[in-house]
Amino acid sequence: MARPESAESSHTRARWVIPIALVLVWLVLGGLAGPFAGKLSEVSENDTAAFLPESAESTEVAAIQAQFAPDTVPLVIVWESDQPLSDAARADVAEQLEAVSRIEGIDGPARGPVPSEDGAALAGYAQIDPAAGEVETVVDDVRAAVSEVDGATPYVTGPGGFAADIGSAFGGIDGLLLGVALVVVLVILLVVYRSPLLPFAVLLTSVLGLGLAAFVVYQLAVAGVLDLNGQSQGIMSILVVGAATDYALLLVARYREELRVHDDRFTAMKVAWRRALRPVIASGSTVILGLLCLLLSDLTSNRSLGPVAALGIAAAMLSALTFLPAVLVLLGRTAFWPFRPNVGSAKPEESGIWGRVASLVKHRPRRLWVGATLALALAAAFAPTFSASGVSQSDILLGESEAVSGQEALTRHFPGGSGSPAVVIAPEDDLDEVVRIVDQADGVATVAAMPAGEGADESPKVIDGLVMIEVTLEDPADSHAAEETVRALRDELHGLGDEVLVGGETAQQVDGNDVAEHDRTLIIPVVLIVILLVLIVLLRSVLAPVLLVATTVLSFFSTLGVAALVFEHGFGWPGADPSVPLYAFVFLVALGIDYNIFLMTRVREESAKRGTHEGILHGLVVTGGVITSAGVVLAATFSALAVIPILFLAQIAFLVAFGVLLDALLVRSLLVPALSYDIGSRIWWPSSLQRRR
Repeated sequence: MARPESAESSHTRARWVIPIALVLVWLVLGGLAGPFAGKLSEVSENDTAAFLPESAESTEVAAIQAQFAPDTVPLVIVWESDQPLSDAARADVAEQLEAVSRIEGIDGPARGPVPSEDGAALAGYAQIDPAAGEVETVVDDVRAAVSEVDGATPYVTGPGGFAADIGSAFGGIDGLLLGVALVVVLVILLVVYRSPLLPFAVLLTSVLGLGLAAFVVYQLAVAGVLDLNGQSQGIMSILVVGAATDYALLLVARYREELRVHDDRFTAMKVAWRRALRPVIASGSTVILGLLCLLLSDLTSNRSLGPVAALGIAAAMLSALTFLPAVLVLLGRTAFWPFRPNVGSAKPEESGIWGRVASLVKHRPRRLWVGATLALALAAAFAPTFSASGVSQSDILLGESEAVSGQEALTRHFPGGSGSPAVVIAPEDDLDEVVRIVDQADGVATVAAMPAGEGADESPKVIDGLVMIEVTLEDPADSHAAEETVRALRDELHGLGDEVLVGGETAQQVDGNDVAEHDRTLIIPVVLIVILLVLIVLLRSVLAPVLLVATTVLSFFSTLGVAALVFEHGFGWPGADPSVPLYAFVFLVALGIDYNIFLMTRVREESAKRGTHEGILHGLVVTGGVITSAGVVLAATFSALAVIPILFLAQIAFLVAFGVLLDALLVRSLLVPALSYDIGSRIWWPSSLQRRR
């Protein structure tokens, strides 16, 4: 029986109302939440000490040290000349240090000038009170207050100088990073779609998802529920843009397929949405669960990235599955103009390059997967040479930095650890023995207990039976040599008892590296187990998920091997932070599995209708273009991290970009399809699908 005309018109209106309502809701939400993407820096914390667990020895020392002296950030000012400086120059420097002492945010009078042994440099020391002003602002004021004296160039360095320069480097997170990522994605989408409308719809989907994620993260950070730092902020932005675009590419591809079958745009979207829903949810859930494994970390910086990035992925999924379908259904075939997909029109993917790739897989599967595996294994052989034992603070910053130049000048004329001493806390009764052991240790320049008063001959300050001893190291406080000195001091001093503790700037680096290495050993196996279980549930198979995880892990180690060669011989980088391989693993395994999910869910769908061999070939053909485009987009967005002059982000940018392309172009395009084709229907073991030939 025909539907009554009033019911028909009511149904038609309802079909238009829902997408219009969704678009309006998202636009309003974007207007309210969008500005928070530019406010995340206000709630970011980039202090290395704040990332360490309370159980770390340097954290315990910092808590006790606060009882001896105010919690301040050391600042070192160096005037360097190529010849001995005169008494008049020293007097001028003394006047400048007096001016520094009057700057708001400087705690107490600046010390100095202290001449170097060669007389060609003078040093001044000041303390910044973080509670009295932003460290970056205070450092800027200090740099404005000092000037050249008798040909001697001034540098403001030390922990305060590095904090200011690192903060300045992260200043591009809010604008520059996002702007570069969006422009790169837009260019790629224009090439992929050859349409003036569709790329902007996809890009707007990413922007709205990022706005929602930024709003939620900002509120949680303000409430103290999670910690945020510049690295997490930048990575979240890139993840949201890249992931939302990837999910959009998948949905658009399915919608275009259905528009060639269904004349009605709403019916086409209904079918496309349902068929895209499962792989998008599975993909996003896999990434989210992998990221949440970072909650097991003892480092606050790692632990905070987990929920921050997971919220970003959730927002990307939500925008791609609600806003984009609404926009596409409202635009209909016009979205693809000038190449509109009409009912019965040709399917270019079947006669293009992916048809030829599928033919290659069909006729030479074993040769393909064995060759691809050997190539990956060869690259993976260099993975053990990847150096991830930590880098000095001077190497964290890429490009020009006054703090780095100042540290180099300081090291040329003074003990490298000047201004950033190691700190030893010990019982008063052990003071003489501690001073004797420390004074005789290699790598130590000077050692002195904090006096009770201003005079150098005063008795040591004692609080709760403890004394504080400052140890100036011969090597720069952020160097590997200084770290080895601190480790040696701990080995010697811990023999005196549990109350003898070694902390300070260098000790914080030592503890951070040790905790990061522990996190890497713990979290990587957990991520693998979680992803394997998700794939087993998704594909209802055991053998296929095991092989997919194995190929992705091989791809990761291949990427690490290539990076080891490129970082050392190409860029000349001194090494990497211990967290770099962990971050790269989480992103590459979770995101690399994404493309296998896109492929294998479609292969399983087709195998149920066509049989496994034909299902593999057809799945490869119809997903080849979209997955390759998704890989290029994600690689390009992560590459945008390199615009921030921070070594950690530049290394993550290369690792993830290269690894994603390797997964999309080699692992998913050749290795997995060829291996699956060679195994045949047994790939679905123990599912009943394995009996389909």
